[in-house]
Amino acid sequence: MSGTMRGVYTNLTEIRRRVFAEVAKIAYDAGGDNAEEGLDSIAHNLRNLPYEIIPGDVATYRESVFLERAIVQERIRLAMGLPLQDLDRPEGVTEGLKKAAVPETYYEAPLVNVIKFACNACEDNVYRVMPNACQGCLAHPCREICPKGAITFKDKKAFIDHEKCIKCGRCASVCPYQAIHHHVRPCADACGMHAIGSDEHGRAEINYEKCVSCGQCLVNCPFGAIADKSQIFQTIMAINAGDEVIAEVAPAFVGQFGGKGNVDKLREAFKDLGFAGMEEVALGADLCTVEEAEDFLKEVPEKIPFMGTSCCPAWSVMAKKEFPDHAGCVSMALTPMTLTARLIRKQHPNAKIVFVGPCSAKKLEAMRRSVKSEVDFVLTFEEMAGMMRAKDIDYTSLAGEGGDFEVASADARGFAVAGGVANAVVNAIHRRHPDREVNVVNAEGLDECRKMMKAAVKGKYNGYLLEGMACPGGCVAGAGTLQAVAKTAGAVKMYAKKSERKNATENAYCDLIPELERPEDGKHGDELVAESTEASVPKK
Repeated sequence: MSGTMRGVYTNLTEIRRRVFAEVAKIAYDAGGDNAEEGLDSIAHNLRNLPYEIIPGDVATYRESVFLERAIVQERIRLAMGLPLQDLDRPEGVTEGLKKAAVPETYYEAPLVNVIKFACNACEDNVYRVMPNACQGCLAHPCREICPKGAITFKDKKAFIDHEKCIKCGRCASVCPYQAIHHHVRPCADACGMHAIGSDEHGRAEINYEKCVSCGQCLVNCPFGAIADKSQIFQTIMAINAGDEVIAEVAPAFVGQFGGKGNVDKLREAFKDLGFAGMEEVALGADLCTVEEAEDFLKEVPEKIPFMGTSCCPAWSVMAKKEFPDHAGCVSMALTPMTLTARLIRKQHPNAKIVFVGPCSAKKLEAMRRSVKSEVDFVLTFEEMAGMMRAKDIDYTSLAGEGGDFEVASADARGFAVAGGVANAVVNAIHRRHPDREVNVVNAEGLDECRKMMKAAVKGKYNGYLLEGMACPGGCVAGAGTLQAVAKTAGAVKMYAKKSERKNATENAYCDLIPELERPEDGKHGDELVAESTEASVPKK
């Protein structure tokens, strides 16, 4: 699976992050105006924004400065939570602004979008001979092994007839000079759901029946042609309106904005951004751990042969979608995001709750009816960094007031790293049943998750706990992260060790789990899949 661009700060990264920052700044600047004046100010600034981001009349990245601005304009619309423009009729960057400016507005499907005129129409799954590398050797192993006779020699160089080629790859595997290269579209290569194909012009096209919004395509497209919608604008509009807006921050936050898990600095930053409070999602991770531990003890192997963890929505939906007969084998425990939101809402019933994390798929999870009532907005770390940039907040220079999150366990904070969820559940089981043997298998990346499920369905993992993570490396590798995966993983592990509580069962809030559960939480996997796929979300 592709991932070579991750952790490299490119000009595309800068444009993406500047768009978030400028959209946030426009929203904040309009905060003191009355509603109509505020919208006029926002519209004026939005129309000027593509020219501020792409100034002058000389193209820097594309063949035309006009094309560069058009692409930026589409990214601005997506950052506002608006759909891509309909290119068949006149439409501007501000089309739909009035609706988008209402905090309660939720983005319409699809969440992940291809900006067609930004796509390079990359070749996908094609084998080509690199003439400078081919030596025209006498053995001709590529020709001899081809089952369809697709390889001949022209001017002593191998030539592939693509009308005959079945893309088996045997020729590439036997070439002694590695002169035959397998060309793949980077976004498609990164998609573990195999949801990306080509339209009639060869440009990327997403099959939304398959897409689970993991976001790996958008961070692996070297042309910046894929982007997801944001709620950064709606979040700020809620703050401007004077709503009580409370952030719940995912465990992968450590080191994302600089520093080493400085909770006091983060709390001050959120306050400066207009948030009324901030809580740790690892708190809900403790509750999720206890729920999954109890589910495992009750159901494996008496009721179900194995149990998969629930916290990664992309993995969970993929497993239930592609293995419907075993949908019940994926835990129905509420995710940490939802459990934390319900805990916050017990004390702040009228608050707007914002999940801040590394994940695009959490945006899709929050579109489910049963979750949408708890989580009002979902922002990535990258979008949050845009808000800080808009307000000129230098996170590392903030004074802070001292203090840490005081509730969550070390195991819960470890959820952010691959293997951490299963480790937490096993430790919770052993706390109550020290002699219980729990076998674990975990997979990173949806292709590997699929292989794990196939093996489990065949009986290879009977009695096992399965942990699935859509992003290779875990949540620290989510599409909305800011730092290199390995660096963040190390920072999360160090931060987890600071907790005075080591095990989820030590969290006193676990006693509240029965109060947080509702009848709709027990839905069968098929119903959850129906609510969690892009194609099923109705247009409003």
